[in-house]
Amino acid sequence: MEDVTLVELRSLLAEGGLALLDVRTPLEFEGVAGAHCDPRQGHIPGAVNVPLERILECSSADEVRAVVGLETGAEIVAYCHVGSRSGYAVQVLEGAGYHARNYVGSWHEWSREVAEV
Repeated sequence: MEDVTLVELRSLLAEGGLALLDVRTPLEFEGVAGAHCDPRQGHIPGAVNVPLERILECSSADEVRAVVGLETGAEIVAYCHVGSRSGYAVQVLEGAGYHARNYVGSWHEWSREVAEV
């Protein structure tokens, strides 16, 4: 599995066209819930929330692609809180035919950044 760094993610977001998947719960994504160790709650601008649990409910690659809503081969960067859920999601996404990578710093790192993209 290939990881994405904060610097690389910022560059990809600035270029546009990146599929950024937040695999946390909807409450974490909305900023209503989250870890107390993070200075702020919410999500990375431009991210789409597809909880890991929803991905794991799928019984085939076709179902995963239907849930994600992107064509086979699309580049996806997934993140969660600390990179563990997103690491698992990346494996499933790769099995469904995506070029998926993990932003291992995830929300824990991003929430400490002052400047937004």
